[in-house]
Amino acid sequence: MGMPTVAARDIPRTSAARAHEVNEAEIRATLAMMGSLGTDAWSRPTACTGWTVRDMVAHEVGQYEELPKPWLMISRIRHARQRHPGLGALDGHNESQIEDRRDVPGPELVREFARLAPRGARSMRRVPAPVRRRMRLSMIFPEGKELPEDTMEYLNSVLVARDTWMHRVDISDATGVPLVLDEHDREIVNQVVLDLALDWTGPPCLLELSGPAGGSHRLGTGPPVATLRADAVVFARHVSGRQPRGELHYEGDEDGVAALVTSRVMF
Repeated sequence: MGMPTVAARDIPRTSAARAHEVNEAEIRATLAMMGSLGTDAWSRPTACTGWTVRDMVAHEVGQYEELPKPWLMISRIRHARQRHPGLGALDGHNESQIEDRRDVPGPELVREFARLAPRGARSMRRVPAPVRRRMRLSMIFPEGKELPEDTMEYLNSVLVARDTWMHRVDISDATGVPLVLDEHDREIVNQVVLDLALDWTGPPCLLELSGPAGGSHRLGTGPPVATLRADAVVFARHVSGRQPRGELHYEGDEDGVAALVTSRVMF
């Protein structure tokens, strides 16, 4: 029996309680992958231009380090304006995270991630929900205005796990370490599909995503005029704007296929 098709807009947003479970599960999965990396893995290039695996892990350590220390984030943004005036606030900030740990070897970064990531995830739960819902990400990063929800609640419920998850995919791609998926991965992919649906302006289309994180989802209203079939991870790479790895199968109306080919979600 095939997967039941769900209207993508009807996917529920991850709750704060569920987000805590997903964040912790993703930290465990990422830490397991990081801990399995061999000596030669750290210098390998990743899908993020200019970043090695070591750089990517340094960025992730910096992300979780900042969650209980927002002043550290602000400091890095200010430094980035001087060091990287040609970059936007978010990209410059990310480069500052890497530069702050430029000389830290990979295995030490893994130990830092093991210490800082759970602490960072717990810190988000201590922020009262009304504050998380009122605080705007765009007050710090202008890019926040482009998100489906410009709130710290969205950061907690969606973006923290999504960013960590996508970089786990990147590290797997760069090193060949197998990508282990379970139920929490499906939750992350579902939120990607929901965000795509919330911004969807194309004709009604069908997403048939296979694999442990997959599902069948309808974009728009009315009978689908085009279909995209792909593994869920391949789909996530696609909508993130990364180079394709794996097959994306399109069929149906030309306009619908074009909308699926150009579809993107902010990661």
